[in-house]
Amino acid sequence: MNSHAFVTSEKLALFYAQLEKNKKLPGPLMPTLHDAQHLFGHIPLEIQKIISKELNESIAKINGVVTFYGNFSVTPKGKHIISVCLGTACYVRGSQNIMEALQDELKIKQGETSKDGEITLCATRCIGACGLAPVFSIDEHIHGNSNVQKAKQTLKEMKEAIHETK
Repeated sequence: MNSHAFVTSEKLALFYAQLEKNKKLPGPLMPTLHDAQHLFGHIPLEIQKIISKELNESIAKINGVVTFYGNFSVTPKGKHIISVCLGTACYVRGSQNIMEALQDELKIKQGETSKDGEITLCATRCIGACGLAPVFSIDEHIHGNSNVQKAKQTLKEMKEAIHETK
């Protein structure tokens, strides 16, 4: 589940409880960052500072890990994540065209979230489905052998489903 919420006292209490469990693990940083991403929908600086203090790690190290891995974000992500693979196999088969079409349809750029907070559009370098290139995923569900038309149709269906549940 991708939470599109900010830091609340309830979520902070849950985070601290999980952090205490993680402290008992060898190498608690990555599990703690995953927990923060899951609970808050992103890992803002205030949470990074808590992790730094509690795990006795430098803020530079924590921020370096957060900004290196694509699974983590320092800004809130949408409720739904669309990722377009721009790895070599996908790129040579037209994934950049898919990315551009989705940017046009959503009126956002790669790495941004729609104004309503529903959709974040991301690029990824490889999702391990090269035989199905080009691919994109929506909330980790892979859509292979794609093209611009398929991506637009899938987005249209997704938007309709979002509006039906509101």
